[in-house]
Amino acid sequence: MINTFDELVKAQKSYQSQVDVLKGERQALERAYDGIKTKLDQIEEEEKLLENVIVLLRRASEYARDQARFQIEDLVTRCLQFIFESSMEFKIEFSESRNLPIAQFYVQSNYDGYSIKTKPQDSRGGGVVDIVSLALRVAFLEIHKPKVEGPLFLDEPGKHVSDDYIYNLGEFIKNTSMLFGRQIIMVTHNNYLAEMCDTTYTIDIRNGVSYIAEQVDLNNETKI
Repeated sequence: MINTFDELVKAQKSYQSQVDVLKGERQALERAYDGIKTKLDQIEEEEKLLENVIVLLRRASEYARDQARFQIEDLVTRCLQFIFESSMEFKIEFSESRNLPIAQFYVQSNYDGYSIKTKPQDSRGGGVVDIVSLALRVAFLEIHKPKVEGPLFLDEPGKHVSDDYIYNLGEFIKNTSMLFGRQIIMVTHNNYLAEMCDTTYTIDIRNGVSYIAEQVDLNNETKI
């Protein structure tokens, strides 16, 4: 209890001192709050920016993927139509599994008024698979960035392609070499494909020994 004026003045000064301390604490808290709010605003702005960047990258990725798809579809389609002399088309369909893109390959055969879409292995036997595989190798090699230098190696290309279309296959391989300026080194048992090459070597096994000879001069043999 305050009984005198002096005690009142003393109590008032004590309260004022406490108020000043609390004001100082409040100001410190306000400054801390302002600093935290500023940082929070910056984080929110950065988050929005990152979200926009993610959207941009996703759209850029989708655009690049679509462009690559168009190029691959076009090249493989041209290859199928040239070799089989038909209106077949190559299609790539994308889906997602566990946030990863998955590509499915199809061959679409077009007829009067309707189309049939099947997987390459289910379309006309192994010949279509051989041609799709060959065309895909060429496509991936040519659209790759940075450019992949060096020759293209082919092991028994078109081994399931019937004789009706083997001439077209040979022309396609030759035109591919000329168009892209790329050397093609090919291993084949098909006589026509061997004859259409600029340089041909034959390998014969006699008594367990392999002999290699340039086809234009079969007497010029080298023992290996």
